[in-house]
Amino acid sequence: MAGRLLLLLLAILGLFWFLRWFRRSPSHLVARRLRQSALWGGIGLVFFLALTGRLNPLFAAVAAAIPVVMRGVNLLLMLPAIRQALRNLGLGGLAGGAGAAPGGALGGVGGGQQSSIRTRFLEMTLDHASGDLEGLVLEGEAQGQRLSALGLDQLLRLLELYRREDAQSAALLEAYLERTQGTAWRQSDAGQTGSDGRREGAQAPSGGGVMNREEALAVLGLAPGADDATIRDAHRRLMQRLHPDRGGSDYLAAKLNEAKRVLLGD
Repeated sequence: MAGRLLLLLLAILGLFWFLRWFRRSPSHLVARRLRQSALWGGIGLVFFLALTGRLNPLFAAVAAAIPVVMRGVNLLLMLPAIRQALRNLGLGGLAGGAGAAPGGALGGVGGGQQSSIRTRFLEMTLDHASGDLEGLVLEGEAQGQRLSALGLDQLLRLLELYRREDAQSAALLEAYLERTQGTAWRQSDAGQTGSDGRREGAQAPSGGGVMNREEALAVLGLAPGADDATIRDAHRRLMQRLHPDRGGSDYLAAKLNEAKRVLLGD
């Protein structure tokens, strides 16, 4: 009896911890952790069933359930809310081609398209379907590695280097940390002491040179020849994802606005 009460108490505490983490974490980070948990949980379940000799009945049950599941999925995908939830979880491919314009143009934020911003040290890409940011280190320490493969200590070391060497790269890496780590990373950032979240004495990043048309198209994830309406639509949709109030940053929002100005001549 005492053992069951203890398990119940641990389950309740675990649930409260999960809900607290769920509320405080950015949605894309929650989706990534849930996908990882589902993957490793499934692997663990398969090993357990194999060790206990219950794997064959599981395969039979899965085979019987597949047609039912597929019919259910097709019905659910008819609901716009379900399609949007799948995209937020990074499973936009299951939601079909809704929102993608023909010929690769950005009719909506979807269709496997990406935006990219390049600085001296980094190339950052945004996946339109999932909203995930990913970065590639172009120069210096960790050259050739993805940011997602680096630990927080490594990322903060890179941030200190970029703050000394290139403000544009530092702003881009800060945007990545904000989106993937929330605000928790700032507690470990020894160089960040200002009340506005910027290192004390640091200068805001300058424009980094005039953006050309090719760079502007890359920032908005558009192909050459995009018309004015497509450009405005891409800008609006990406601003909804990357606005500072929605887990983006002032730097990314400024880049989107600059790209729109370059392409429309505003």
